Amino acid sequence: MKPTVLALSLLSLTPLAAADSPYFDQELPGAKAKLFAKDTVSVTGRYEYGIAFSKDLDEMYFSGQKDGKPAAIYSSKLVDGTWQPIKQEAFTKGKKAGEMQPFFSPDGKQLFFTAYNADFTDTKFWTVERVADGWGAAKKLASPVNDSEVFYSTLAGNGDLFFTNIIESSVYHAPLVDGEYPKVDKAGIAFGIHGFISPQQDYLLVDAKAEGDGRKDSDIYVYFKQPDGGWSKPVSLGSEVNSTHSETVPSVTPDGKYLFFSRYDEEGGISNLYWISSEVIDEVRSE
Repeated sequence: MKPTVLALSLLSLTPLAAADSPYFDQELPGAKAKLFAKDTVSVTGRYEYGIAFSKDLDEMYFSGQKDGKPAAIYSSKLVDGTWQPIKQEAFTKGKKAGEMQPFFSPDGKQLFFTAYNADFTDTKFWTVERVADGWGAAKKLASPVNDSEVFYSTLAGNGDLFFTNIIESSVYHAPLVDGEYPKVDKAGIAFGIHGFISPQQDYLLVDAKAEGDGRKDSDIYVYFKQPDGGWSKPVSLGSEVNSTHSETVPSVTPDGKYLFFSRYDEEGGISNLYWISSEVIDEVRSE
């Protein structure tokens, strides 16, 4: 199934000044993707991916990884109008070598993430819960979701979980039932991994190997929910998102306004975080 590549026409969008931005004091992007927080979040020589903001936009978590080293989760909080210095988290307290791809539950009371051993085995989902002074003890998610090797969990507004089964390179869906995830099913899409589900489950973002001209890089595609409950054909997000470099791990901010993704455009094939107005999704939806 060949994805449709559509042109974008968002030139009327005007970036907002950094002083008006709730996103780590960064100037907001419009129709053109911008590097996010150069030298503070997007740091030379480190892979960055999988960023998550709290629903009130006052907390930021993201994955960072030096070449050959396990991934770590980094964070910053907005305190009295000032973003605090970025710090490295250690939710599993050394039980797992790597921690990555944080994502908030819809109510903000839990943070889901992937943790794994030093040799990238036992990749499972863990959670931490809110306590008075931050987060409580990390726990492995008790669910058939963790019966396989998995990563990149995202949650819909009703708590349903979408994730990637690493062994099968497929996106799966686990409905929330009485506070648990008792069963899993394939999401039913043509291709793609790193699936981000929208709050209303009306669209699903993925990354996948780009098609055409012998390309080997990954691009970001969107599926739209159809009246019969299935998914549309995959649609490329176009040239303002997808380049000749690989783009991966898409997500949309809690207010629905901005699409974040990683682009492997740094020398040595290292990824940095980029963002763009989420109207790029609406634009291809209307075609």
